[in-house]
Amino acid sequence: MKIEHKNSDKKGIFLAKTDEEIIGEMTYVWVSKDSFIIDHTEVSPEYRGKNVGGELVKGAVEFARENDFTIIPLCPFAAAEFERHSEYKDVKK
Repeated sequence: MKIEHKNSDKKGIFLAKTDEEIIGEMTYVWVSKDSFIIDHTEVSPEYRGKNVGGELVKGAVEFARENDFTIIPLCPFAAAEFERHSEYKDVKK
């Protein structure tokens, strides 16, 4: 599995992919020049329970750290991941 990231001025998406298909996605919207809201995470049913969603959140956290951004995790899954991983608190707004 690899994580790909696409970003625009207003929104972005992280995609989890195998060689053949997209198996998960996490979307976000920008709320300021240095902060974004994770608003949706979805994983293909056959890949649930295999940490695909966790890897998507991890990708967002790495992106935020590399660029000095903060994240507002409104998506219930992303919010739960932030609760489970105290090491993400440095990018949580």
